[in-house]
Amino acid sequence: MSFGHMVRVSITIPLLLAAAACVPQDNAPKSANATAPVVAPAPVQQPAAPAAAPMVAVPPAKTPAPPPAPPTKIVTDLTTPPRSGIGAATYRCGNGGMITIQNLGSALRLVRADGTTEEFAASPANQSSRYQEAVTHDAIVIDGREALVMKRGSTPQTCKR
Repeated sequence: MSFGHMVRVSITIPLLLAAAACVPQDNAPKSANATAPVVAPAPVQQPAAPAAAPMVAVPPAKTPAPPPAPPTKIVTDLTTPPRSGIGAATYRCGNGGMITIQNLGSALRLVRADGTTEEFAASPANQSSRYQEAVTHDAIVIDGREALVMKRGSTPQTCKR
């Protein structure tokens, strides 16, 4: 074993051991407990008892921990229409036109300059950059400040915010 290798190993192993010692093995934080520690009250001195009756130490009663808070429940009301000004961006396209795209969560609403609208669902459903219209198969791909708008039978257009 070369001297340089031995030096690297002698430095690396203690660092790895120190890092492993800092990570809790039971996935619980080391410095914070979920419940506050129970402090036993100071023993109370009783008046002198007859010598025949020995004193028995009684452990202090523990106070029960408060019940855990119920998990937060998020409720989404799908019956209300989306707010028009929230999550909307206006794009200028290469052909001189303008479009407005509203983010509806798992879908987009495209509003053209002439007022026509078209809705695109996320495709696949678990992502937020590719959207497709089910009937016409038109699609939009969002990439940062650019939107690539693809319509069947036309050249794709790049639109920028």
